[in-house]
Amino acid sequence: MKIPQELRADELRKECSPQVFSFETTDELTVEEQTIGQERALKAIDFGLGLESEWFNLYISGMQGTGRNTTILKVVQDIAAKRRAPEDICYLYNFEKPDEPKFLKVPAGKGCEFRDDMEEFIKVLGDEIRKAFLSEDYEKHKREILESIQDKKEQLDAELGEFVRSRGFMLRQTLTGFIVTPLYKGRRLTDQQFKKLEEQEKEKIKKAQAEVDNKLYENSRKFRDLQREIKGQMFELDKKVALFAIGHLMDDLKKKYKEFELITKHLDEVKDDILRSLDVFKKEHEVRELTLLADISLKEREAILSKYMVNLLVDNCKTKGAPVIVESNPTYYNLTGYVEYRAQFGVLTTDFTMIKPGSALKANGGYLIVQAREILRDYFAWEALKKIIRHRKVKIENLAEIYGFVPTTGLKPQAVPVDIKVIIVGSPLLYYLLYIYDEDFRKFFKAKADFDVSINKSDDFVQSYANFICLKCKEEKLMPFKKEAVAKIIDYGSRLTSHKEKLTTRFLEIVDVMKEADYWARKEGTSVVGAEHLKIALEEKVYRSNMIEKKFQELFEENTLFIDTDGREVGQINAISLTDLGDYAFGMPSRITASTFMGKGNIINIEREAKLSGKIHSKGVLILSGYLGEKFAQDKPLALSASICFEQIYEKVEGDSASSTELYCLLSSLSDLPLRQDIAVTGSVNQRGKIQPVGGINEKIEGFYEVCKIKGLTGSQGVIIPKENIKHLMLKDEVVEAVRASKFHVYPVETIEQGIEILTGIEAGKIQEDGKYPQGTVFCKVDEKLARYSKLAADLIK
Repeated sequence: MKIPQELRADELRKECSPQVFSFETTDELTVEEQTIGQERALKAIDFGLGLESEWFNLYISGMQGTGRNTTILKVVQDIAAKRRAPEDICYLYNFEKPDEPKFLKVPAGKGCEFRDDMEEFIKVLGDEIRKAFLSEDYEKHKREILESIQDKKEQLDAELGEFVRSRGFMLRQTLTGFIVTPLYKGRRLTDQQFKKLEEQEKEKIKKAQAEVDNKLYENSRKFRDLQREIKGQMFELDKKVALFAIGHLMDDLKKKYKEFELITKHLDEVKDDILRSLDVFKKEHEVRELTLLADISLKEREAILSKYMVNLLVDNCKTKGAPVIVESNPTYYNLTGYVEYRAQFGVLTTDFTMIKPGSALKANGGYLIVQAREILRDYFAWEALKKIIRHRKVKIENLAEIYGFVPTTGLKPQAVPVDIKVIIVGSPLLYYLLYIYDEDFRKFFKAKADFDVSINKSDDFVQSYANFICLKCKEEKLMPFKKEAVAKIIDYGSRLTSHKEKLTTRFLEIVDVMKEADYWARKEGTSVVGAEHLKIALEEKVYRSNMIEKKFQELFEENTLFIDTDGREVGQINAISLTDLGDYAFGMPSRITASTFMGKGNIINIEREAKLSGKIHSKGVLILSGYLGEKFAQDKPLALSASICFEQIYEKVEGDSASSTELYCLLSSLSDLPLRQDIAVTGSVNQRGKIQPVGGINEKIEGFYEVCKIKGLTGSQGVIIPKENIKHLMLKDEVVEAVRASKFHVYPVETIEQGIEILTGIEAGKIQEDGKYPQGTVFCKVDEKLARYSKLAADLIK
């Protein structure tokens, strides 16, 4: 029998030697920020950002702390700096459709110029018009118009009076108009006198009355024409005066912005509206000494002038390169923009100057970065983002208008065309959930960059780790780290990956432990952080989180939880499971027992029967039947039943890392050979008996070691692990030293045969040409019992 050689102490972890560094402390290094070991992700990012094709937006996939946010921001900023600044975006008053403000795009810097020019124009406008209407020239022309009209009116009145007298009537003007009275023999004719006249005289007067009435109607029409004429002449005069007053202002603006057709057209509309609103400006002057009327006039004037303002939503006059917008709170309104309201006399009012931009408009011509978790919390924001990508437009709308049951009225700004590259940063899980359940996501996010959680532990990356530590010392204002401390951090980075030849890229955890080490160094009063401070930081980090582990260890110590760490037992073995609390994981040994008896070839998984077994664990137990069938049921039926149980485990059992352990226990029960209780076992097994690697190997070994230490180290205790897990070993110093001192042992195995030999001290046995196992071997004893079960079962059937 050849028992596998146990691992040496130097095989239990791979330490970084401080001698690989040419510095004594990180203060001696001069470094720049860099992304460590993410070539795949950087290449994907370069592709996603470089491809300008529609809908090739980018999803940054990776675990938190891998530097995905820092990297994408730096890369995007570098690319954006090489591009030109995008256009300014403004909203203008829509004179044709006042409820639909119109957008305006102009080159970067022109938007603020246009806004400032219009503000200056508005300031000067009122004064210029007021001065023009107070001028002597205006009063002179106004007087001339009024006098000419007055002459015509007097001429009409004279003609009317002459006509009325010629017809024998008297014309008299009252407050309500003209009164025509007939005359008879030069005197006013009363109604009684009219009745006494002969019929011929009456008809003559009536006929003359009709002619006078017609003349009065005609004269009234001519007078109205004169009024319209005076109104028209006054309007033309006011128009000429106003144009004279503001014409040079308008001409200067139109000349300055002649290359922008939309601006010149808008200026023409502004001019027309000013001419239509001249009465407001004149009224302000006329009522300036009446307080109440002046206040009303001022509000009217402000309402008119506000229409000429420019609402500059996106100002890129100081922007260098393309914008990079990181939206940390991507709600619907923060993303698309919104319209503000003000309360006046209990009523909410708004206008186009109160339109506010969202991050999608601010990112026009550049890049918008959002967190997947944040935007998916707001259904409306996620749907709005997809609409923006689909239509390449941003429409600022009130949610009540879109989803409300009752139609609402309000501003409906024109949709603004945008050109943005959307970058979503999130976890791999969210990516695949979106890819499966959201068809739009597949269409709109065709580029993905995966950030790995680990990198190969090459010499270059070890140096890069040191550079990273130096950079973070400067950024976080930490004390310099000695090279021995840097080496310890690199060892910790390997420990986090559970792999000797890899380093973690979850740099958030690295920075956290650096801060903790800096804290302990400062508390000690030193000026540099040494390896001893790293050791304290890691121990204290564990101490703050391992209370539950210590509670379990107390239960083992007081024998409330049964576990044997010496002696031998049949059908009983120690397994090791991993308990992960999120912030802390630890290994916890548990006892597995097995009972075997004659039956129909089924193995009873007590955990499964009690509904405490997970699917993977149940699969592992079923595999055992395949192994037993191949090894021992080639010449006879497997007339076996077995019961396997995790003793004193009352929560759900999941995973197949105990499947080899359960198989050892079954073989012990079938062979009646006792198993060593000073050894714990972990490892899954396939149907051919090959031991497969498992996760959490370091925590599992350390967990059993702690229980052995509590029970008392005997020098024979240890663990059996899969040989393929050797590369994952990064055990803590105490366990390594215990192995070096031969107080603890770690046995790597490849097959069930190797493991059962360690546990029983007896050769497993290989099948011979006659189909039998050698006498005295483990498998021979198992085969003999199974043959006995089969014969008994056959006899019972007879």
